[in-house]
Amino acid sequence: MSALFIADLHLSENCPDNTRAFLELVDGKARELDALYILGDLFEYWAGDDDRDAPLNREVAGALASLAAGGTRVGFVAGNRDFLVGADFARAAGLTILPDPTEIDLDGRRVLITHGDSLCTDDHAYQAFRRQVRDPQWQQAFIARPLAERRMIIEGLRKHSETAKQEKAEEIMDVNTAAVDALLRAHDYPILIHGHTHRPAHHLHHVDGRQCERWVLSDWRGTASWLSWEGKAFHPGP
Repeated sequence: MSALFIADLHLSENCPDNTRAFLELVDGKARELDALYILGDLFEYWAGDDDRDAPLNREVAGALASLAAGGTRVGFVAGNRDFLVGADFARAAGLTILPDPTEIDLDGRRVLITHGDSLCTDDHAYQAFRRQVRDPQWQQAFIARPLAERRMIIEGLRKHSETAKQEKAEEIMDVNTAAVDALLRAHDYPILIHGHTHRPAHHLHHVDGRQCERWVLSDWRGTASWLSWEGKAFHPGP
């Protein structure tokens, strides 16, 4: 079994280097492996599947569909920027939308994948917002708005979020150790892989006498970044 894990690409027309790196990865290294797992924030934002025909969104979907057609399985866990990705985009991109979290098997090793924002429990304001926007009724009402209006609302929320970040302590925006330990305990002490925090690292957690690994994926800053599994061990790349 071989797999590639990526997160926090934040693809947008304003960052062509990230798009170029993504297309090169999908057309290159990802084709050599059995599976590609995207752990959220593939896009800077996603206003709804009716926006999938925008040039960038169409290009990304086409690249992923080509990868899937070549035999690489593509799994997607929604992030805080693209939780509105739905069935129409999934079909166009040939990917499977996975629950957050999802457990997978890598050569007998149990691995739990999640975006990671649910673990930032010290950020109470964000968690309240997350509960609101992940509510199906809220999403249904939001999607019913015109696409142009949705884009404007999202842009406003993004600006508000960036301002709010400047006022928050760094540790508040990181994962809460107790929340991580609780998740590992609830899933019988797997290996955990997540993104969201933009703090790439390899951590060891000692939970109930068990030692668990936690890998944090890097965000993309003009170049590709990933975690790979090719049968024996995890390797950050490139």
